[in-house]
Amino acid sequence: MTYITKTIAMLRNIILSTLTITSSLAACAQSDTTHPVLTITGSADLYYRYDLTKSDKNNFTSFTNSQNQFQLGMASVKIERKTERLDLVADIGVGPRAREFSYNDNGITQAIKQLYISYSFNNWLKVTAGTWGTHIGYEVLDPGSNRNYSMSYLFTNGPFSNTGVKADFTTGKSGFMIGISNPTDFRSVPSDGHNNKTIIAQYSYAASDNLKVYLNYSGGRDIEDNRAHQYDFVLTARTSTLFSFGINGSVNKSSLASEKYSSSRSWWGAATYLNLDPKPWFGLTLRTEYFNDEKGIRLPAPASLVANTLSANFKVEGFTFIPEFRLENANIPIFTKHDGSAASSAASFLLAAVYTF
Repeated sequence: MTYITKTIAMLRNIILSTLTITSSLAACAQSDTTHPVLTITGSADLYYRYDLTKSDKNNFTSFTNSQNQFQLGMASVKIERKTERLDLVADIGVGPRAREFSYNDNGITQAIKQLYISYSFNNWLKVTAGTWGTHIGYEVLDPGSNRNYSMSYLFTNGPFSNTGVKADFTTGKSGFMIGISNPTDFRSVPSDGHNNKTIIAQYSYAASDNLKVYLNYSGGRDIEDNRAHQYDFVLTARTSTLFSFGINGSVNKSSLASEKYSSSRSWWGAATYLNLDPKPWFGLTLRTEYFNDEKGIRLPAPASLVANTLSANFKVEGFTFIPEFRLENANIPIFTKHDGSAASSAASFLLAAVYTF
C-alpha cells in the first residue's frame, strides 16, 4: 500500500509540475500574441545540365544528376509565426531536390525540410526542438541562398539535417550552440536501428556584419553503430560592395562497428568562394574546391580532385538566372567518357532559373 501511495504522489507531482510549466509557457505566448508576425516565403527552381563528354555518370554531388535534360528542382514554402519569445517554422518542399535532401524518409514526410519550435527564455538563451537544416558547411539546400547552383562535395558529403533539441547561447559578438539529435539525416530511426544519438555544437564569432567565423562539430554513432566525427570551419567576409568571399573546410573521421573500430577512415576538403558584384543585378562567383577521399569512402575510387565552378547571377526582382560552367580534375581516372572509357577530368555546363519570394 505504501508503494502505491508513493507512486500516486510521484505521478501527482509530475502532473502538477507539467501543468505549471505549460501554464507559464502559455502565459508567455498569450502576452506575445498582441503583435504576432506571420511570414510566408518560398522559392521555385529548374535547370538544364549538359555534360561535355555526353555522359550521365560524371556528377558526384547533389541535385544536378542529369544529362541533356530539363529538370525540375524544388518548389518550397516556408511559414514562420514569430512572437516575442516563440518561433514556429514549417518549411515544406516538393520535387527531386527535396526528395534527395530527405532521402531517409518516405511518402509525405519527404516534403518536410524543416519543422521546429524555438523558445527564447531571454536575450541570451534560446531552445529549439524539431528538425532543421544542419549547421555544418557553407552551402544550404535552398538554391536562392547559394550563388552557385550545383553543389560542392563538402555539402554533398556532410550532414543535411538534424532532428532533436539544441540550445543557443549568445553573449556579445560570440555565440555557442550545443544539442543532441538522432543520427544525422534521420527524422525517425528504423525499428531495426540502434537508438544512437549525435552531439552537435557550434561556436560563432561576428567581428562585424562583414566578418563572421563559425567552428562546427557533429559526432556520434549512426543506425548501424558506426562512429563518425566531423569538424568544420566557415568564414564569410565582405571587403566592399564589390567584393566578398567565403571559406569552408571540413574533416570527417569514421570507423566501422563491423571492424570493431580497429581502423580509421577519413575524408577532407576545402572550398573558397570569390564573389564579384559590379552591378546590383549582376554578380559572379568562382568556387574552387579540393576534395580528398584517398580511402574511397565517398568517390567511386580512392582519389582526390579539384573542382572549379564559375557561376553568373542575373537578377530581376525575385528572379535569378544562373549560367554555370564546371570543370573537375582528379588524380586518377574516376570520370567516364561517352564511349565508356575512363577519364581524369570532366566538364559540364548548366542553366538554372530560381525564383524567390
